Amino acid sequence: MLNVHQPLNLMLLSSFTNSSKPLLERYNSDQGTKLRLKYQPYYHSAQAQDGPYVVVAGRRMLMMSSNEYLGLSSHPRVKKAACDAINEWGTSPCGSRLANGSRQFHVELENALAQFLGVEACHVTSAGYLACMATLSTLVRHGDALIVDKSIHSALWDGAVLSNAEVERFNHEDIPGLETLLGSLPATQAKAIAIDGVYSIEGHVASLPKIVELAERHKAIVIIDDAHGFGVLGREGRGTADHYQLSKRVEVVTGSFSKALASTGGFIAGSRQLIEFLRSNCRQIIFSAGLPSSQAASALTALRIMQEEPEHRQRLLENATYYRAGLRHLGVDYWNSVTPGHCIVLGDKEKCYRVWSMLWEQGYFTVMAISPGVPAGKDLIRTSVTALHTKEQIDLFLAELGKALKKVGFVSTNRAAATKT
Repeated sequence: MLNVHQPLNLMLLSSFTNSSKPLLERYNSDQGTKLRLKYQPYYHSAQAQDGPYVVVAGRRMLMMSSNEYLGLSSHPRVKKAACDAINEWGTSPCGSRLANGSRQFHVELENALAQFLGVEACHVTSAGYLACMATLSTLVRHGDALIVDKSIHSALWDGAVLSNAEVERFNHEDIPGLETLLGSLPATQAKAIAIDGVYSIEGHVASLPKIVELAERHKAIVIIDDAHGFGVLGREGRGTADHYQLSKRVEVVTGSFSKALASTGGFIAGSRQLIEFLRSNCRQIIFSAGLPSSQAASALTALRIMQEEPEHRQRLLENATYYRAGLRHLGVDYWNSVTPGHCIVLGDKEKCYRVWSMLWEQGYFTVMAISPGVPAGKDLIRTSVTALHTKEQIDLFLAELGKALKKVGFVSTNRAAATKT
């Protein structure tokens, strides 16, 4: 019955709101979202931070899944540089680099990165994700072949989709498969190979020497997302290409400031001609606001500290080696990572959640990844060590991990191997 006391416009609005809209129904019925909200494994906000510790819901927890590899976000020089930059430049350039948002601090950071990496030029972006997207979406186009490792980061995948190039995939680190794929493409077709320098989930370092050799044979350029290699591998942390002494044979390197450089933002490094081509043609660069002064100053200062205080990187590498030894002792499958990030592969969603929950209850912050986010049967918990961790903290975490694994009936790779023999 018509309610004469309800204004007509409100009745019409209610009618439209209650009508079925397919997209809204999709959002409301999404099972992934419902499960996430029920079990709450993600989006935990820290109320405070102190070195490797964070406070979540009033509890002090040891962060065991951070990408802050060198532990520089609280370095006195980095914090002072950020504050000084805001005092001088304000909080944001409020415009794109092409139009009105380019500042001297951008140029200073780009020159320092180019010199450090041994390349002609560099362009900094407001996010590492943006650097990857910008590179692939612009450097290849319709009619070109873009060959990618199946395990590349989502940022590269998004750039690949936007490029409209012919995207060809090869299995993770399958060099014979890559060779076959390249050989099947027309010799005259323009080609690019996109890989991660260090794969963030697996912890694997790309087989760059073999990839570069194949790229040169088939006249393809090589594009590396080195977000997790920069600051860790190579001389003074120059990254994966430097680690293999191949810097002069890799055309493009992208990276992130939110790992080793304790900031936010990203960069694209390469030849002067390539960088200027991006500045002329890349929508992600042309229409994005420039990096804020505080983030540029933080990254530049952290870059200098990397070179002036090598003890941070040395401690990181020592901790990673020590942690790996502990994981091997537990018989954990960690995908043979040789970098600071280590996955604890459990291969079962329920076990994965239970182990993650037990670690959480004991005050350890880790990150769970289950299918379809990872391949089926490879459900895992991602952990990482940084320069801030002590060996005592690592030992205590390994002890709790061992207890949790035992409670879920985990069979170590050591015992499995012994049984087979």
